[in-house]
Amino acid sequence: MKRTIAVIDLKSFYASCECACRHLDPFSTPLVCCDPYRSGSSVVMSVSPFLKERYGIPNVCRRRDLPDIDGMIYAIPRMSYYLKVSAKVLSIFLDYVALEDIHVYSVDESFLDLTSYLSYYRCSPETIVKRIQGDIKRKLGITATAGISENMFLAKCALDKEGKKRSPFIANWKLEEGRERLQKFYPLDEIWGIAEGISARLHRRGIRSLKDLAASSPDMLKREFGIMGEQLYGMSNGIDHSRLNEKYEPVDPSLTLGQTLNRDYRGAEISLLVREMGEELAVRLRAQEKLAGKVSLMLGYSDGLRPFSRQRSLAYPTDDTSTLVSSLLFLLRGASGKLPIRSLSIAFGKLVDPSYEQLSLFEDVEENDRRRRLARATDAIHSLFGRDSLVPCSALTKASTLKMRHGQIGGHKQ
Repeated sequence: MKRTIAVIDLKSFYASCECACRHLDPFSTPLVCCDPYRSGSSVVMSVSPFLKERYGIPNVCRRRDLPDIDGMIYAIPRMSYYLKVSAKVLSIFLDYVALEDIHVYSVDESFLDLTSYLSYYRCSPETIVKRIQGDIKRKLGITATAGISENMFLAKCALDKEGKKRSPFIANWKLEEGRERLQKFYPLDEIWGIAEGISARLHRRGIRSLKDLAASSPDMLKREFGIMGEQLYGMSNGIDHSRLNEKYEPVDPSLTLGQTLNRDYRGAEISLLVREMGEELAVRLRAQEKLAGKVSLMLGYSDGLRPFSRQRSLAYPTDDTSTLVSSLLFLLRGASGKLPIRSLSIAFGKLVDPSYEQLSLFEDVEENDRRRRLARATDAIHSLFGRDSLVPCSALTKASTLKMRHGQIGGHKQ
């Protein structure tokens, strides 16, 4: 059945939130969402549309790359506030469509399937979207942009290539019109759904635009990229069969935790961070009532060396903090302690339900039970009184990032 898909994006979301709470117009205000007290390499989360259009400043850059502009307003990021605004936007969507017809793509962008609502509201999709845009502007003071088409890919292209560009910030691409416009898109890695690595592989085969991609052999694309090749060929012709109400469930679910460090770390300092992060992720594991059968560790170096990555299967699934942390530290021994490390991430995989417990002849059952009860008690204290209510003494050392991360959401201040 022919469908009508709309994608709605909140223009310069973080900067617009800060302008709205200050009663400022983001189209005439030089505001950047960035902590001015951090180093020059700190990331600018968002800039106002005024700075984008007047000075050509990209939405995401480094603070040191910002030009010196009179009257520049630096707004310290507040992630908890932005998430509350995002939740209010979702509630506006729910005034028009059911939850199963909404796919939240990111904190500031969502897809809506309007197919079954056109006859109900007895109006065009543009009318529905304009009403939603009006509600967001009136209630929250934020400008919303939109793209509409017959599938998610074309709707997203309509948004990125036209809807975001100028008032009234809405673009509706019919299928044939969208196919014609797609042929002009270049380079490929600027197109939604085509990653930089895929673009580079296509470029080596002489495919530099969607027009080249549409003229290429579907069989060749399938041999080169597998099922992704079929999707690429379909996208080049404006075809996308994905349904936003078909929720994706990963075959191998996992829990991950990572951080980018503000200086080079080495040796024992990294061991401390791995321990802290392992303990923190174990709390999340128990909160979800899962057991992990695999641990993974990845280190990124500041001198451009190839990242270090290792993983290890456990003898049996567990949520025991000591076992999980010990396994992570075992993986860490394979990395050089002398190289400068700037990023660190860990993961627990092969998650299973704790439907049974596998005993070991080589472990003290009573000691395991004591550790489990201690972990549950610690989790309960954190849940009642906050994560900083009970921390190890190592959290007070200079190398620790534990308390700093407890005050952040997504690597930014709450």
